This record gives sequence, C-alpha cells and structure tokens, in this order.
Amino acid sequence: MGGLTDRYAEHERAKQVLSAQYAALPAGAPVKLAKKTSNLFRFSSGKEQRPAGLDVSAFDQVLSVDPVAGTADVQGMVTYERLVDATLVEGFMPFVVPQLKTITLGGAVAGLGIESSSFRNGLPHESVLEMEILTGDGQIVVATADNEHAELFHAFPNSYGTLGYTLRLKIELQPVRPYVKLRHVKFADAEECWATMARICAEGSHDGEPVEFVDGTVFSPDEMYLTLAAFTDDDVYADGEPSDAGSVRTSDYTGEKIYYQSLRERTTDYLTIHDYIWRWDTDWFWCSRAFGVQNPEIRRFWPRRYRRSDVYRKIVAFDRRHRLTSRWAKLRKQPQQEAVIQDVEVPVENGPKFMDFFHREIGIEPVWLCPLRLRGDKSWPLYPLHPGELYVNVGFWSAVDLKPGQPDGFHNRLIEDAVTANGGHKSLYSTVHYDEDEFWRLYNGEKYAAVKAAYDRDRRLPDLYQKCVRMG
Repeated sequence: MGGLTDRYAEHERAKQVLSAQYAALPAGAPVKLAKKTSNLFRFSSGKEQRPAGLDVSAFDQVLSVDPVAGTADVQGMVTYERLVDATLVEGFMPFVVPQLKTITLGGAVAGLGIESSSFRNGLPHESVLEMEILTGDGQIVVATADNEHAELFHAFPNSYGTLGYTLRLKIELQPVRPYVKLRHVKFADAEECWATMARICAEGSHDGEPVEFVDGTVFSPDEMYLTLAAFTDDDVYADGEPSDAGSVRTSDYTGEKIYYQSLRERTTDYLTIHDYIWRWDTDWFWCSRAFGVQNPEIRRFWPRRYRRSDVYRKIVAFDRRHRLTSRWAKLRKQPQQEAVIQDVEVPVENGPKFMDFFHREIGIEPVWLCPLRLRGDKSWPLYPLHPGELYVNVGFWSAVDLKPGQPDGFHNRLIEDAVTANGGHKSLYSTVHYDEDEFWRLYNGEKYAAVKAAYDRDRRLPDLYQKCVRMG
C-alpha cells in the first residue's frame, strides 16, 4: 500500500512543479510539451521559433491497476509498452492498444489510436472514465463525461494538445488469456474481402469460430488477407517451454522471421497475447524494409533491441531534417518523391471504390486495413463518425514519385478529396492539405471554437488548424 501511496504523492508533487513551470512562462508566450519521442509525421523545418517546452517527464507511470474493477489509473505520458506490461500481469489489457510501443496513452486520446479490437471496442478515448487535464489557461481540471467539464472531455479526442494536456487518465480494461489463435484468410477480389469483413464484424465469428480481433493486409488489387484472431482453448506452448504431443507452439516474429510475410506463408498461427499486441512493432508493419532490416544479412547483425518502431521513426526524422534522401535522389537525377503517410477511415460499403482509386492513382503497397465501429451510442465532436456505422481504417506509409509539374502534396491532396467523396475522415498525425474553411467543416470548427474559448482564452496553445496544417 505504501508504494501505491507514494506514486500518488509523487503525482501530486509533479503537478505542483508543472503548474509552477507554466506560471513562470512569459505572459502570452506559446506553450508546448518537451517530449523526447513522437509518433507524429509532421516534420518542422527547424528554422521556426520553437515555443517553450513544459517538462512532463515525471508523468510517465502507471499509478495503479485494479483487477477487481477492471480499471487502471495512468499518467498521460506513459507509453502503451509500459501500460501493457503493467496490465498483462494482472490478466488485463486496455480495450484498444495502438500498434506502436511508444505511443502514449495521452497521445492516443488527444489524437486517435486504433487496432484490431476496434470493431468491438471503438477508439482508445471511448474507454476513458476521467481525465486530469492541464488546460491552455494553466488550470488543472478533472473532466468526465457528465461533470462540469464534460464539454472538454468530449472535445478532447482529436484535439492534438491544442485544448490542453492529459496528466492522468482512468481507463477501463478488458480481461485477456495467454494465447491468441490467428487465421489468415486470402481474397482475390476487393468486393468479396470488404463484404466478408463487414459480415464478420457484425456477427463476431467466421466459419463457426469466434473472432475477437480483425485486421487486413492488401498486397495488391488481387491479393489481400483478413487476419481473424481470438483467444484460444487450443493446447498452446510458448517457444522454449516443454510441450505435449499434439500441442502447438507460438511463433516468434521478434527475431529472424517477419510477421507480415507470414500472412502469405501460413493460414493459421499462434502468438502469446503480448506478442500479438506488438506483432507490428518489430518491423514497423513492413516499413523496416526501407532500412534494409528485412535483408537476412543485415537483420542478423541489427541488434534486436533496435528492431522497433521508435528507432525507425528517429531515422526518418533525421533524414527529413537533413533532406538526405531528397539530395541523393537529386544527385542521381531520380524523380523527387512525396511522402504519403496517412491513416484514413471510410465507410465499409465504400471501401472497394476507395481502394480502386488508391491502386490506380497512388500505388503504394502493402496497405493496412482495420475495421472500426464506435463503442458507444454517441459521436465525438472533433472526429464525427456515426455511431453504429462500420468504418475501415486504411493505412499507407511510403513515398510516391512526383511527375514533372506535380507539386509536393499532390498525391496527399488527391487522397483527401477521395476520402471526403467517400464519406470518410483522415487522421491528423501526418501532413494535412485542406484549406481552412474545409478543415473546420470536416472537424467541427464551431464546437472546437466554443471549447477553445472556455479553456484557452489567451490562446497560449495553437488552434487545431495551426497545429495540423500551418505548423506541419
């Protein structure tokens, strides 16, 4: 009990220090967090004046896990890697765990997170019971769905730190079992693939077996896979454990084997729940191939501790900052490339049409699919998905050659138009090219302005358009 008390006492002291930091900033000075890691893909030029950074390094702990209530009390800067470690030992996991280990809980709530449980559990903010928020006015408030700060609570998701920063969150957890069985179902036709995905998400089963997790991978217009996963009663043993005859062993995709390649190689697989949660992180989905890490000769000597998404992201940030790839392409007289790194949501019935456009005009492969349905019966104002409707997140992270006369941003703007035409929305963690009127129409500018005026009267924090477009 003493350790628990100490953690909460440290949390209160950290709040006092942070409040003092905020009060010491010059009047009218803009504010941001001083963070060592980021999963945003908006890279600044480094030439603009940087606002003062608040040191939030003390807010990175799991305060408590209550296995009886099925909840956790967590500081806002805790990574999902640390959170999962703390909850799995109690037999629980968060309702939605985004795919990358260094995404923070506060970041997933202020932005948007998604994973293969989202067709059942929605988005991470839907399992939040209360948030302790440092607002743009420098006040620390506790917001819930039905207290005096309910408007802030509901507007916080997709606000990207422009309404304040979460210092503590109380979240719901779901019980887990040790092992997960995966089934990889191949399709050659997009209409059939998306229709099957809609049916599975509605029924929660496929071929007589339960389905608790769903995602998909598109390798080409005529090769795609749905991965259907569920906790299993099969006789499963982890690598290294003694096993009985007839039992099955889990796979390990943190070493020489690569998870996404296994989708084409086997129809059934088994993972520990820990390895299932982080199956995409070792190779940053498939993006580690850009660094040669999927080459067996390089992989053998690339330390396992560096096979993780945050390492790859730092390499990309260094490259963007110094324009190394761009300069090398210019020296070799190769076409300039446009980074096309986006996650978008489209209604499931419009998915094949969107993918036909995407294959024809963009041509990136592979592409990730992840179905999503809001967990509750209400919409969240800054990312207005319709309750009860099934959407599919389409994720693509690569670069496209620019033809002569095409400006940087050409392909991203095509995608934005196609997403809007198909009744969808795009996440704001990467580059955004909407003009201001269109942006506020899509992301509920009227509601945002009201909450911004109530909690950041002096506009110490940038507004959402400035943060996502002008500062990108």
